[in-house]
Amino acid sequence: MRSVSVPNPNRMTLLVLRDANRPVKQMQVSKPLVVAVPLLALLSISGLIVSLQVRSEQTVSRLEHQLEQQTLAFEAVVTNKDEAIQRLQNEVISLSSQSKEMMERMERVAELEAELQKFIDKYGDGDAKNLGKLSSLSWDETLDALGDSGVGGEFIAVHDNEIERLAASTRDEFAAMNEMLDEMEKHVPLTLKKAKQTQYSLSGTPSEWPTLSTRLTSNFGYRTDPFTGRAAFHAGIDIAGKVGDPVYAAAAGKVITADRDGSHGKYIVIEHPGGLQTWYMHLSDIDVSVGDEVKKGASIGNLGSTGRSTGPHLHFEIVKGGKAIDPMPYLK
Repeated sequence: MRSVSVPNPNRMTLLVLRDANRPVKQMQVSKPLVVAVPLLALLSISGLIVSLQVRSEQTVSRLEHQLEQQTLAFEAVVTNKDEAIQRLQNEVISLSSQSKEMMERMERVAELEAELQKFIDKYGDGDAKNLGKLSSLSWDETLDALGDSGVGGEFIAVHDNEIERLAASTRDEFAAMNEMLDEMEKHVPLTLKKAKQTQYSLSGTPSEWPTLSTRLTSNFGYRTDPFTGRAAFHAGIDIAGKVGDPVYAAAAGKVITADRDGSHGKYIVIEHPGGLQTWYMHLSDIDVSVGDEVKKGASIGNLGSTGRSTGPHLHFEIVKGGKAIDPMPYLK
C-alpha cells in the first residue's frame, strides 16, 4: 500500500535555481511569511519616502526663507545704491554750479586786478611793469549765478552719460581755476605792492622826510633869533645838509608858489588836500614850476642857503588853514 502526502495549505514550496549543473533545491516556507516580507519591505520603503518628503519640504521651506531674506537684502542694497547714485548725481550738479559761480567771481577779481593795473600805469612812477591780466581764460557771462530766487520747470531725467560729461567738465573747470589761482599767487602780490607804492606817491598827507639829512638844527616853536639874539617864533624846522642835496616833496600836491625873496630865499609852496600846505625855503635851485602836480617823494629842488640863512639847511613848514603847525607829528 502506497502512502500519499497531502499538501499543507499554509506552506509554500520555493524552488531555488543556483546554476545549470546543480540540482534544484526546494524549500518549504510558511505562506504568511512570504506575504509578510514584501509587505514589510513596502512599508519600510513607504516610511522612507514619507521621511524624505518631510525632510525635503523642510529643506525647501528653509531655502525659501533664506532666499526671501536674501531677496530683501538685495532689494535694500539696490535701493541704497540707487539713493547713493542719486546723491552723487546731485552733488556733481551742485559742484558744477559752484565751479561756474567761483569762476565768475575769479573773473571779476581778474577784472579788478586789470583796473588796478590801469590805475598804476596812469598814476605810477612810469617804470611800473605791466603785470597783465591774471588769466587768459574766458567764460560765458550768461551763466546763471546761484541765488535765492525761485526755481521750477519741466522734470527731465539726467542719464549717467550726462552726469559723466558734467563731472568731466567740472574737473576741467577746477583745473582751470587752479591755473588761475597760480597766476594770482604770482601777480597779485606784485600788483598790490606797486599799488601801495602808487597810493603812497599820490598821498596828500605830508609824511615824507624832505631831505637826505635827518639832523635838526632848530625845532618848531619859540627860540632865540640867530640874527638879532631876541626871542622869536620859529614857524618850522631847520634840517642841516649840504648845498645841492635833493629836496623832496613831503606829500603829493600842486605847486602854487616857486619864487624868491630876501627872507625865504628861493622857496617852493605845495598845496595838498585838506587845507594843508608845505613850504621849502633857502633852496639853491628850484626844479618845479607853478601849476605842476608832484608826487610824494619827488625831487623838487636842491638844498641851499639863500635868503635869511646862516648856512646850508632846509627850512620846512607845514601850514594848515593859514596857520603854521609843528611838522614833526606828520613826518616819518
